[in-house]
Amino acid sequence: MITPHLQEVHPVLPVRDVVTSIGFYVHSLGFTLAFADDPKDPKYAGVRRDGVEVHLQWHSEQEWEDMTASSLRFVTTQIERLFETYANAGVYHQNTDLRVTTWGTREFGFFDPDRNGLTFYENLT
Repeated sequence: MITPHLQEVHPVLPVRDVVTSIGFYVHSLGFTLAFADDPKDPKYAGVRRDGVEVHLQWHSEQEWEDMTASSLRFVTTQIERLFETYANAGVYHQNTDLRVTTWGTREFGFFDPDRNGLTFYENLT
């Protein structure tokens, strides 16, 4: 019997405006548009960078009242260069820094336009 094998995970982030979110991920973070359900007024889209695909799903203002924050952790290499790249893109909060953690990573994080947490890290071990 063949055992099922999980191949990938595509997290879905809640967003208020899919077009705005596509612009942020593509122009500020270096992703490319993988797909959109509608070319002019998408409600669901995917963006891809390297081996990572993130989906963006529109939610109405009423849904935001009960929405919980999402948070993603991206494993990366060349963390210093990525930190500098995103610093030049102007996406950071004033307190964003590259830090070493007690759990053995070097990382930084910030929020997308809809307050979804994005952390990028490199393992030190």
